[in-house]
Amino acid sequence: MDPRTVAPGVVLRPAAAEDAAAMADAYRRNRDYLRPWEPRRNEAFFTADGQAARLTELLELQRAGRVMPWVVADEERGEIVGLVNLNNIVAGVFRSANLGYWIAADRAGRGLGSAAVEAACSLAGERLGLHRIEAGTVLANAASQRVLAKCGFERIGIARNYLHIDGAWRDHVLFQRILHDRPPA
Repeated sequence: MDPRTVAPGVVLRPAAAEDAAAMADAYRRNRDYLRPWEPRRNEAFFTADGQAARLTELLELQRAGRVMPWVVADEERGEIVGLVNLNNIVAGVFRSANLGYWIAADRAGRGLGSAAVEAACSLAGERLGLHRIEAGTVLANAASQRVLAKCGFERIGIARNYLHIDGAWRDHVLFQRILHDRPPA
C-alpha cells in the first residue's frame, strides 16, 4: 500500500522491519502518556530489539492476512509519531477487523489521530475489502471517543472487563463503522 498523507509532512504508511528503532523511540517518548490506555509492558518492549521482535510477528500476521500495521511518520523530522493497526482481520462473510491506534503526546488534539483513523478506514474498505471496523476505548478515554465519533464510528455498547489495560481488566466503550454495503468479494 502506498503512503497516505494525513497532515503536512506526515504520512500513514505500512510498518516495516526497518521501523524497529524508531518505534522503540516513539514508545519511550510516550511511555507515561500511553500508560492509562495500554497493557503493561516489560522493559524489552521499549528497545529496538523488542520492537524488532514485535514487528517480525506483526509482519508475519500481515502476510497471513490477519493484521495490517501502519506507522504515522513525520517525514520531515524522521520520526514515528503514532501507530494504527487493524487486528483480528476476518474475511468471508464477516469482512471485519478491530482498530487500535495512538498519536504521540506532542501531536495530540490537532486532528492527526482523526486523519490517520480516517485514512486507515479508507484503505480498509478500498484495499482490504473490509465491510466493518470495530474499536474500543477505556471508559475514561474521552479524546479517543471523540476521534472515533468524528470518523463516523457509532457507539454500540459497553464491554465489561474487555481488555487488560494498565494492570487491570477494564470496561470499554465499543464502537463500529460500516465502511460500505457491497457484498463480500
